[in-house]
Amino acid sequence: MKKWISMLFLCTLFGTLTACSSGDAAEEPEQEQTEASGQESEQNEISGQEPAQTETSTSGQEKADAKESETEPESGEGNQPEGEGSQALVVYFSWSGNTENVANSIAAQTGADMFRIVPSEPYVDDYNELLDIASEEKRNGARPEIADSMEDLGQYDVIYVGFPNWWGDMPMILYSFFDSYDLSGKTVAPFCTSGGSGLSDTVNSIKALEPEAEVLEGLHISGSAASDPDSAVGEWLDRLGL
Repeated sequence: MKKWISMLFLCTLFGTLTACSSGDAAEEPEQEQTEASGQESEQNEISGQEPAQTETSTSGQEKADAKESETEPESGEGNQPEGEGSQALVVYFSWSGNTENVANSIAAQTGADMFRIVPSEPYVDDYNELLDIASEEKRNGARPEIADSMEDLGQYDVIYVGFPNWWGDMPMILYSFFDSYDLSGKTVAPFCTSGGSGLSDTVNSIKALEPEAEVLEGLHISGSAASDPDSAVGEWLDRLGL
């Protein structure tokens, strides 16, 4: 009898140890998987911040705008506002394509006409060379010539003005635009793209250039977000009430 009791006790003990060992083995992979998933998420978050942090350097105000090459359209072709009942116009200059993406989104959501500012002498495609040109233009207060002109701005009440941020400022060809057109009595809504420098002081610059216009809150979209700007544009338009 004692022998049977001893055997029964040993079997029970063996079964208990086996179950414990099996339970530990089942939990370990789940814990490792959770930690690995957390590390991957953190790495993705950090990698998503790096471009913006890099773009805040003084010599790289417009690096995100230069990541894509862009072919300038032929001057005089398809660059006149249609002017068929629209009371809003999107005027923009784009070198890399980022600002153009935002301009297209604004036009699509508002029904505004569009006019692209194209320099008579196209900018170079090489970004490093462009940096030097943009710096020299700013230093000299240059006014690059615009290839096309608009016949009538009188029909528009709202002007959306877009540009990349170059060296903490608008490209000098935007100054050419404001020198050429009187926006008195109109509502001006600025928007810009950059790697991380934001609007800088461009809104105040526009107010100084167009003192008789109502200049609204500006929109900044980072270069990394410019490929899909619809949500940010929509929220901005809602805030403006336009």
